[in-house]
Amino acid sequence: MPTYSSSSVSEHQQQSQTLWVRDLSKTCYQDDQQLKLRCLQAEVDSLLEQLQSLKEQRQAATAQQE
Repeated sequence: MPTYSSSSVSEHQQQSQTLWVRDLSKTCYQDDQQLKLRCLQAEVDSLLEQLQSLKEQRQAATAQQE
């Protein structure tokens, strides 16, 4: 059974969510709504990356203090 780090699981979840949103937007929404949804998804992806980066910075800072 493979083991996964929390970051790889998080990346996998993010990729799965992105694919799910893309599939959903293809089937359920009109063009203007698809564009809004894609913009929101891009913003969410960006915020998740920033959050991950901050988490890594805090972990590095904590490790240096010890």
